[in-house]
Amino acid sequence: MTNTLAAAAGTRGGSGEAACQPVQHLSETRQSAVRAPHSLIHRPASILERLDLATIFPQRQPLEVELGSGDGSFIVQWAAAHPGRNFIAVERLLGRLRKVDKKGRRAGLTNLCALRIEAAYGLEYLLPPGGATALHVYFPDPWPKRRHRKHRLVNPRFTGIAAAALAPGGVAYLRTDDADYFAQVIEAFGANPDFTPAETPADLAAVVTDFERDFNARGIATRRCAWRRLA
Repeated sequence: MTNTLAAAAGTRGGSGEAACQPVQHLSETRQSAVRAPHSLIHRPASILERLDLATIFPQRQPLEVELGSGDGSFIVQWAAAHPGRNFIAVERLLGRLRKVDKKGRRAGLTNLCALRIEAAYGLEYLLPPGGATALHVYFPDPWPKRRHRKHRLVNPRFTGIAAAALAPGGVAYLRTDDADYFAQVIEAFGANPDFTPAETPADLAAVVTDFERDFNARGIATRRCAWRRLA
């Protein structure tokens, strides 16, 4: 049985904020963390302990994390283009995570790990503090109905979690198609004194997600922003 979280609400990329609970009793699972043979999917021994990155990746390198990786369209391309960095693809839905795994193995990637966990929980409790140089949050569920907006991943509390996860100088990159959500993102990060606005590099903006490709094909523009963690 795998150690995952059962989230209470669905998301586009498995990156919504939701109540969750362990699938099994963690006290019964004390074996070391492993990956299945020929798999990029990492199964932590406990979701109450920080990830040991040295046991996950063959080389110690700067780490980037994507929250809600969908089918892996972005993270696999970006990881392949940057072999000198390590990447964690966080995705709650198993079917999507398997697509990330399949695409990553087909590309021969050794610097990519796929992790099945609810996004905010994984970022807050599993990632080592200050362990990431970049966070990628692309097209999280906008929860457009007003009464559902409390479920949005990016809110004032999330910016605090992101600040703790990023190393000084690290950047949170965000994209959405929803104007109201974009305004909320700008407001939340703008109110956090640990962040300052940054630019999204052109080569990064050129690598699109599955949702982004579909939206752009229908004439829906991408709204993007970036926020740098201050020292």
